[in-house]
Amino acid sequence: MTQGRRVALITGAATGIGRATSIALSEAGFDIAVNYSRSEAAAQETAKLVREKAGKALVLRCDVSDDSSVRKMLTAVEQEFGRLDALVNNAGTTTSVPPQDFDALTPEEWDRVFAVNVRGVFQVTRAAVPMLRESRGSVVNTASIAGLRPGPQPLPYAASKAAVVNLTQLLALNLGPEIRVNAVAPGWMVGDWMERMLKERYDDLMARRAKNTPLRRVVTPEEVAEVIVNLITSNRMVNGEVVVIDGGFAATT
Repeated sequence: MTQGRRVALITGAATGIGRATSIALSEAGFDIAVNYSRSEAAAQETAKLVREKAGKALVLRCDVSDDSSVRKMLTAVEQEFGRLDALVNNAGTTTSVPPQDFDALTPEEWDRVFAVNVRGVFQVTRAAVPMLRESRGSVVNTASIAGLRPGPQPLPYAASKAAVVNLTQLLALNLGPEIRVNAVAPGWMVGDWMERMLKERYDDLMARRAKNTPLRRVVTPEEVAEVIVNLITSNRMVNGEVVVIDGGFAATT
């Protein structure tokens, strides 16, 4: 068991918010279980960055929609660290089908998005509960502004993030008083995810969103990670909340 450092499991930790949160929590004194599903090289790079911050890193491949794999992952965390103090449910997926093209969206695509984005959150949390109860730990789920208001996002993605918001509140109700559960809802964020979604219009649309945001820019993964760390390490009476991180865009438009 690691002495003197708390432990966090971060799903979808290979890139983006997951990587930024892994680094930020390592800086805050956590060892990190780095989960990934497909991007092993990127996950290993996250682990390297964690170790550079004096943290210990354990890289774990697991599709969070597969419950047996999830349970094996949590067993590996317990065997390696002997504890778990924080869980960040960040793994997510989407579809490229435009929201207006109802006929192009297959049942398989819809189910896959919900399996990862919603059922995966539940399954990982459920498997982590015994260790989190012992440590009186904290869970933070990655929702999205897409789950709070209509927008141009693919239908199953937006609907799944709305489900994450509701699930966060239900988990907060049912896991207290030992475990706090909150969520973050980032707005448009710089990086690979939005580049894949917006394609050749990325620069133009991101600049337009920044112009219409009171802080005149879009969010970065590091800024989302900052909020996640604060929800885990402080804000002890914040529970069942969804923190919007978008520079004030949703609040003012």
